[in-house]
Amino acid sequence: MSSHDHSAKPQSDDPMEKIVHAIPYVIPAAGALLIFLLAFIAVTMA
Repeated sequence: MSSHDHSAKPQSDDPMEKIVHAIPYVIPAAGALLIFLLAFIAVTMA
């Protein structure tokens, strides 16, 4: 019989798996930056 190691995780080459853990930090930071830039433009034009 052949022995198979089922405990080893398969190696994934999916680039999304490398990015997806940072999404909860990136989206609010981008939103805050966008709000800051819009407020800066509004104050500058006023």
